[in-house]
Amino acid sequence: MTRVTILIPTYNEEAALPATIASLSALDPPADELLLVDGGSTDATLALARAAGLTSLVAPRKGRGAQINHGVAAAKGEVVCVLHADSLLPRDAVAVIRAAMADPSTALASFIPRIAGPGGTRWGSTFHNWIKTWYAPLIFRPLLFARGVRLLFGDHAMFFRRADFLKLGGCDERVVVLEEAELCIKFARLGRTRMVRRWAWTSDRRIATWGRWRANWIYLKVGAMWAMGAREELADHYPDVR
Repeated sequence: MTRVTILIPTYNEEAALPATIASLSALDPPADELLLVDGGSTDATLALARAAGLTSLVAPRKGRGAQINHGVAAAKGEVVCVLHADSLLPRDAVAVIRAAMADPSTALASFIPRIAGPGGTRWGSTFHNWIKTWYAPLIFRPLLFARGVRLLFGDHAMFFRRADFLKLGGCDERVVVLEEAELCIKFARLGRTRMVRRWAWTSDRRIATWGRWRANWIYLKVGAMWAMGAREELADHYPDVR
């Protein structure tokens, strides 16, 4: 049976991590490996992870791309699911991942992110997050869209075959925001990209902090800058929220 590693890149996530750990402990069937890769947290992130029994590493370089690369290199599973520390997978996630990746034509897949918080689901933002999988590449990379490129993002909890990730060279470590978009373009060379029809719950903390309109402006601006070739400087336009 295909082994599944769930990889969680973190940085100062002590507030969000307990709920994510509780969700992971309830998976049925369980993941074969729970792997946390930290970027040098100064809070209790690593202590929480180790107390819960997660395999915990510290990446040599901070940044989701660098942390994902470090984690995939160390992962024991044939399939790796990258999960944000503020996101929750469905109880049957491992079975869903195995079923999706049993299709050899699928190179990259994800869940559908449901953006929610104490006030409930933000359906407008959830719908927008779903449709931008298609419209973002159509607007910013129309030629690649015509070739089948679709863009998944970090809160989709994307998953892939470890061997394919390594063959493609992994994440561009210069890219601290939208590293997932770069991956999607690479994976499109190997097969189809798809979202499975299952929710992954993800925190609305950015929208709650920034406000709905500012959040959508930030997402649009950063996406446009990435499409025009910006890489390292994207972090200056994407305020950190914890």
